[in-house]
Amino acid sequence: MDASAMPHPTASSPREHGIPFGEAVRVWAKIAALSFGGPAGQIAVMHRILVEEKRWIGEARFLHALNYCMLLPGPEAQQLAIYIGWLLHRTKGGLIAGVLFVLPGFLAIMALSWVYALLGNVRVVEGLFFGLKAAVLAVVLQAVVRIGSRALKNNVMRGLAAVAFVALFLFSVPFPLVILAAGFVGYAGGRARHPAFLGGSGHGSAGGKPVPDAETALGEHIPEHARPNLRWSLRISGVLLALWITPVLALVAALGPHNVFSEIALFFSKMAVVTFGGAYAVLAYVAQQGVEHYGWLRPGEMLDGLGMAETTPGPLIMVTQFVGFMGAFRQATGLPPLVAATLGGVLTTWVTFVPCFLWIFAGAPFVERLRSNVALSAALAAISAAVVGVILNLAVWFALHSLFARVAKVPFANGTLDVPVLASLNPAALLLTIGAVIAMFRFKVGVLPVLGASAAAGVALRLSGLA
Repeated sequence: MDASAMPHPTASSPREHGIPFGEAVRVWAKIAALSFGGPAGQIAVMHRILVEEKRWIGEARFLHALNYCMLLPGPEAQQLAIYIGWLLHRTKGGLIAGVLFVLPGFLAIMALSWVYALLGNVRVVEGLFFGLKAAVLAVVLQAVVRIGSRALKNNVMRGLAAVAFVALFLFSVPFPLVILAAGFVGYAGGRARHPAFLGGSGHGSAGGKPVPDAETALGEHIPEHARPNLRWSLRISGVLLALWITPVLALVAALGPHNVFSEIALFFSKMAVVTFGGAYAVLAYVAQQGVEHYGWLRPGEMLDGLGMAETTPGPLIMVTQFVGFMGAFRQATGLPPLVAATLGGVLTTWVTFVPCFLWIFAGAPFVERLRSNVALSAALAAISAAVVGVILNLAVWFALHSLFARVAKVPFANGTLDVPVLASLNPAALLLTIGAVIAMFRFKVGVLPVLGASAAAGVALRLSGLA
């Protein structure tokens, strides 16, 4: 039959893509197992497999979904998986894609957290995490450069990054306020059509010839189940909201607001709402609260957790599981410490990631009809610029607490300023950090080899008594 005589699908008669659900499950499991290297690496893996190899979804639709996910709080890579899984196989597709994306990292970090809690005072384990801290600091610096090169395209964006850094580092402005203010500035700039906000943003594709939507299994039209349906959105949103909030309210009612499990549930529920800009953007705030306010962690332990997250698949925000694990391990009463810690890690993961499904299922059917919104894109660009300053604040905070044994708190403005005690500098940590920075920036060595080499060097230094 002549192709020109075949009926063309329209928005009212979308074609079936013919992708078996079982095959999609296997592909999502493969993506989850390969999801190392932070959001940029994870998005690149999804792009390569789903767009370039499988040709299930086209370039334009992939980037459209990514732009929406980057406007949301939470890990954009996992939310992108939920979005595409939903586009392909409706609700069950989104659930499977999202759960599989975090499952390997959840299991790996839980196992490493047990090792850390049980054997953290063993010299080999101490050396392992000592080396990882140096490499993680280099990874965070690389994130500043990588995201900055993409987001800071003009002086207005550079100014937003500088203001964000100063607000956080010098004046201790709450992180959510910094992000919301940047988004508001960008939205207003986009509405005013200011050229500084109209350059676009996002991770972009992996390169090569773009794959047109029309040449993919999903096609270029809106699938039947992806049309806006207020009744479905309200029903699924209500279920997910209940799954998220009910355990939090039950814990607070049963244990009181100052019990460690209640504090974990409330704190990380708040984080799920304000974690714009990815994991790096919020980790300094989580670390500061976990160490200084709640006492869940000791100074420097956040870097140990981030080292776990960097060396395991899944979103970097999985480091929060380690924070909840250690908080319950140290503060829970009435339960064996490891049982409490395991429950703390599970609770943290639950309240961190259930909202990700809520944001996608509630908004994706409506966002799918949008193709380009200048004001929203400008808000994203401004948030991305502010995130550079946020991550730089994270790098400085980590450097202070990993390179120096003592950090003094000096009164400044309405709060305090962390100032290192220079005599407490750890030369071995400094040398390891410099080596990791040179390897990644000068010789372009990948994250995992640098982490492995730094961990081995840390063990050798600890066993030799040099660290």
